[in-house]
Amino acid sequence: MSEIKSLDDLKSAVGAAAPVKALAPVRVAVRDKLGRAYATGKRKNAVARVWIKPGTGKVIVNGKTMAEYFARPVLQMILRQPFTIAGREDQFDVMATVAGGGLSGQAGAVKHGVSKALQLYEPALRGALKAAGFLTRDSRVVERKKYGKAKARKSFQFSKR
Repeated sequence: MSEIKSLDDLKSAVGAAAPVKALAPVRVAVRDKLGRAYATGKRKNAVARVWIKPGTGKVIVNGKTMAEYFARPVLQMILRQPFTIAGREDQFDVMATVAGGGLSGQAGAVKHGVSKALQLYEPALRGALKAAGFLTRDSRVVERKKYGKAKARKSFQFSKR
């Protein structure tokens, strides 16, 4: 094997090698026979199963409308964020079942599930959703209580005398 001393030598050496395959996998849309995309979202102790399909922007959570289930406007805003980032407001119907945790965690879980389902339905949206941080599972959960402690880290009052 000869030494490579210039860029031309490098080009000829690389050109002689086998063609390099694309490193990034080509993403294809994943839909079921009803034309829906499914994903699971998680946040704190809440787990949401989310189905999205083309529609008018109707959101059903555990059999109730979004306004009924998530009464606080902040929680409704959290649910709409993935569609806003993707520029797909009122284009998809969402059907979600969510269990565990409180309302805030459940809203975060549905948001995570919607984001994952959107990028499965339309792989071109992955970049925008990933840049916004919606595809990453927020792994922060409540720390468990330890024995000999009042809470997870809080100690009982201490006095030497």
